[in-house]
Amino acid sequence: MKGLLYFSLLVSSFAVFSAESDFAWHGYASQGVTQSNNSSFITDGDAVTGELTEIGINGLYRLSENLSIAGQINYLDGGNRFEQGARLDYLFVDWKLPNLGNGWQAHIHAGRFKNRHWLYSVTRDVPQTRYTAVLPQSVYFDGFRDVALGSNGILTSFTHYGQSTIWELNWSYGRSNINSSQRDFLLGEEANGEAKQDFVHQASVFWQPASMAWKVGVSWLNSDFSYTPSQQDNRLAGEANVERFMLSTQYFAEHWEVSMELLSESQHSRGLFAPDFNDKRRGDGGFVQFRYLFNSQFSGLIGYDTYVNDVNDRDGKRLEQLSNGAVPAYFGYQDTTTLGLRWDIAPKWRLQGEYHWVEGATRVVSLLDRNVADQADKNWQMWSLQLMYWW
Repeated sequence: MKGLLYFSLLVSSFAVFSAESDFAWHGYASQGVTQSNNSSFITDGDAVTGELTEIGINGLYRLSENLSIAGQINYLDGGNRFEQGARLDYLFVDWKLPNLGNGWQAHIHAGRFKNRHWLYSVTRDVPQTRYTAVLPQSVYFDGFRDVALGSNGILTSFTHYGQSTIWELNWSYGRSNINSSQRDFLLGEEANGEAKQDFVHQASVFWQPASMAWKVGVSWLNSDFSYTPSQQDNRLAGEANVERFMLSTQYFAEHWEVSMELLSESQHSRGLFAPDFNDKRRGDGGFVQFRYLFNSQFSGLIGYDTYVNDVNDRDGKRLEQLSNGAVPAYFGYQDTTTLGLRWDIAPKWRLQGEYHWVEGATRVVSLLDRNVADQADKNWQMWSLQLMYWW
């Protein structure tokens, strides 16, 4: 109810400006039911819940021919997947560079901009653009949704339209705020201090033929994090670095499409748990999804997603040994098979359902949680049914 009230206030405020010819706005409202069985990833105690709410409004105001302001605010409730409440997803100035010539177009975004470097990162904040409510967790990890969705800083995007190919080159630099739930996933619930993303540096290149049937890209991410403990804290001052390389590809046909992303990421942590703590590891994974359009109203999806926390410990046995059995081996990896079905009931109305079968639990909860073994069984499931409307 609080979310619906918040949404009503947003509609009222945006409607005042919608009469302006240089202003355009859109919105969406989505409500569903969901459950995670034998896991706390979405719900506690295997409860069926209505904690699948997404309500948002986005708008664009054109200041001049080449200068605009774009933004979106929304209300989210995703159970345990991320922090419940309202947030500013993005708000940036978009400057379209004039007169580049030779088929080139360029934009510069300054402010809180959207992540343009992965296949679904630029649209994951809008429910009707996603094929499932829960995206593949190897790449689109819900515990870090707000950090990965965008950054406060600057982004440049260059696109070249040739006779037979389309090239897109993106570069960005910025940082995001880290809330308490994201801090707890990094360092466990015993951390009471401040976790900070010092910077995130990203670059990507995408290629498409003029037919738009293919899309292939590579991306790179490098980010530093730091931690400042509180006066009474079980964590020490420390820092961490994350570096990710990713391959992304899509193929579109008349009645079907395939999407795939593969990643390799390294993490290097220092301090935090002991003065001489120095840990390096590399994880990898990715997903593949096949979507088939039965007709103009119905489509189905099948997907497989996998992630390994440490490539030198793929079955998690070393993780269990180092924790003296406190962390079961299956928390070292996570493999998910997904089935989904979409029904476009009427223009701008959609009903979407999905079911996930999961083995492993490395994305369920922080591995530093003292009760980690209680958070998920080795084999667990999750499902959702979501009704959405947009305008």
